[in-house]
Amino acid sequence: MTGVRSSSLFRRLRPGLLTAVVLSTAVLGTALSTAPAADAGTAAPAAYPGVAPAPGGAAVSVAAPTGTAPPTPTSTPSTSPVPPSPPTNLTASEVTSTSVTLTWTAATSGCCAITGYDITYYQEFGDVVLSANAGAVTTTTITAHVGPGMQLSFRMIARDSLGQRSNWSDMLTVVTPVTDTGPDTTPPSAPQNLTVGEVTASTGTLSWSPSTDDVGVLGYNVYRFDGWFTSQLVATVPGTTYTTPLPASTPLRNLYYVRARDAVGNVSIASNTVTLPTTTTTPTPPPPSTCRVTYRNQAEWQGGFVATATVHNAGAAAIDGWAVTFSFPGDQQVTSGWNATIGQTGTTVTARNVDWNRILAPNGSATFGVQGRWSVSDAPPTGFSLNGAPCTVG
Repeated sequence: MTGVRSSSLFRRLRPGLLTAVVLSTAVLGTALSTAPAADAGTAAPAAYPGVAPAPGGAAVSVAAPTGTAPPTPTSTPSTSPVPPSPPTNLTASEVTSTSVTLTWTAATSGCCAITGYDITYYQEFGDVVLSANAGAVTTTTITAHVGPGMQLSFRMIARDSLGQRSNWSDMLTVVTPVTDTGPDTTPPSAPQNLTVGEVTASTGTLSWSPSTDDVGVLGYNVYRFDGWFTSQLVATVPGTTYTTPLPASTPLRNLYYVRARDAVGNVSIASNTVTLPTTTTTPTPPPPSTCRVTYRNQAEWQGGFVATATVHNAGAAAIDGWAVTFSFPGDQQVTSGWNATIGQTGTTVTARNVDWNRILAPNGSATFGVQGRWSVSDAPPTGFSLNGAPCTVG
């Protein structure tokens, strides 16, 4: 392991945007082509006929002259040096309250030896980007500007002996513990699926999926971020919902995020961010729901499940062609279905009508089923939409 150098590099031009200009040197090759010279004043024959007239009018065969034809010119291969490939498998092999040890798979040289790696990192919800340099190694420890309970994001590029640089590696995000010696040094998992629920003229309700912890989650910190460099802790709550007054209108943004915390003060990686309307904005009430979906687990066993869903048309007009969309909160994967054409992308499932149940009459319904597998959680979905419009559940 070699030492590293860290320093403030620049301030981000926009939140979350890491700007870098990578200069590379290219060597231009000159393609040379040659052609055989012709004797001055001598014209080359255009072709050799297969037969030629003989004296007296008889035809005799004439062979083409023997010899080696001139070679066909070929283009010269490019001699431009190839930059290295990006490093891969960037991970944190050790995280303490004041340091992060990074490991990675070395970049592959394109033309020239790998001489080192340039690392950039920053604390989430701030605007200062930091840099560090490492030699031709596959591990290094970052200590500058690393402190307890910080969420940090890292990425890196390789450079070779010509000064050429690779593309960026994937981003790695870690959170440091608040202590290295206490009874609990493991932060909770990040809250998932932060969403905005009911919005009134003066308040908005946030909700999210619970986190997990090796000892136990004590509660959640709710923050407001201005989209530039300032985060403000607005509440600490024991559960997974929070109703907050709508923020005042400002030139900046009003982003909210949540971090779980445990009994010793370790905090998780932040959830996704959401935006609430300001007090000068009149919220648009959602249109009344014209559909209802009921989801039931018919059978469940370790590693598998069978479930049915019934979609009900609560509107006054018939629906000609329907598609029900929902997301699994667990790690379920659909393997088969019936009474609908089923597709899944990630956690999102879409069930489309088949020919015989295409039309949903007013107050009519259709039931379809799915069979699938799971390993960690088979929790039922809690939100459904019909042709893009949200449905009530139950």
